[in-house]
Amino acid sequence: MSIARSTAQSLGFGALLTPVHLGTGAEATVRFAAGLAKALSCRLVGIAADEIEMLYDGYGGAMVDAVLVENLRDVVVEDLAKAEALFRGAAQGVAIDWRCAVEQPRRFALTQSRAADLVVLARQGHGDDALGRMGVTPSDIVMELGRPVLVIPPGIETLTGRSVVVAWKDTREARRAVQDALPFLIRAELVSVLSVGADPDDGGAQDVCGYLAQFGIAARAVLRPDCGEDIADAIKRLVREQNADLVVAGAYGHSRLREWIFGGVTRDLIETTPVCCLMSH
Repeated sequence: MSIARSTAQSLGFGALLTPVHLGTGAEATVRFAAGLAKALSCRLVGIAADEIEMLYDGYGGAMVDAVLVENLRDVVVEDLAKAEALFRGAAQGVAIDWRCAVEQPRRFALTQSRAADLVVLARQGHGDDALGRMGVTPSDIVMELGRPVLVIPPGIETLTGRSVVVAWKDTREARRAVQDALPFLIRAELVSVLSVGADPDDGGAQDVCGYLAQFGIAARAVLRPDCGEDIADAIKRLVREQNADLVVAGAYGHSRLREWIFGGVTRDLIETTPVCCLMSH
C-alpha cells in the first residue's frame, strides 16, 4: 500500500451531518450528502428541529393555553416525522443516524455537530423560496459551529474533488480550513494554493504546499499580485481556469459584523461561488 493511500484512509471522515428541512431543495441536499458519505465511506447523520410557535395577543403577551400548546406541538412533531421520512427516503446506500428535537433549529444544529466531522448545507439560489422554520443556512452557523461547513450551491448534485482551490491567507481560519480539508485534498488530482496580495510571496503559500507534501499531496502555489480585482472574483477565476469543483477557505477573517456590513470575502463565497466551498472558522 502506498503512503498516500494509507494516509488517505487514516485521514478520512467518520461522519457527515446534514440538517433537514421541508423547504426548497431539501431532498436534493440529502441525496448530495448521502452520495458524499458513500464516496468517503462514512456515516451520515440527519438532524431536524422545529420549535413551537406561540401566538401573541394584541398587547404583546403570549397566549398560553394547554390545548393550544398541545395542538402546536402535534404540528411540530408531524413536521419532524415528515423530515425523517424525507431523510430516510433520500439517504440510500449509506449508514445513517437520525436525530430530531422540539427545539430552535439553529441551536440544535450547533449542539449536534459534535457528532460529525463535517456539516453539509445547501445555499439557496436567487429567487428560491424560503427554507421555512426548520431551515438552517451556512451563514447562521459557520461562526459558532466548531466544525467545517461544506456549502453546496444550487444545481450541484455531486462532488468529485479532483481539482481543488485553496483560498490562502495567513490567518488562523485559513490554517484551520486546510487541516479540515485534508480528507478531500489527499484524494484530489490537482490542488492549487492561491495567494492574492500586494506581496503574495510573503503569504506563506509555499509553506502550505510543503506542509501538504507531507501527506503525499502535490500542491502548487499560485501567487497573484493585487491588481484591484475582488479576491472572491480571483478565486472564482482560478476555479474556472483549473475546472475545480471545490474551494477551501477560512471563514470570517474579521469580525462577523464587519464582514456582513462591508460584504467580505466570506459572504461573497457563501453567496456566489458556483462550486462547493468548504469553510472553517
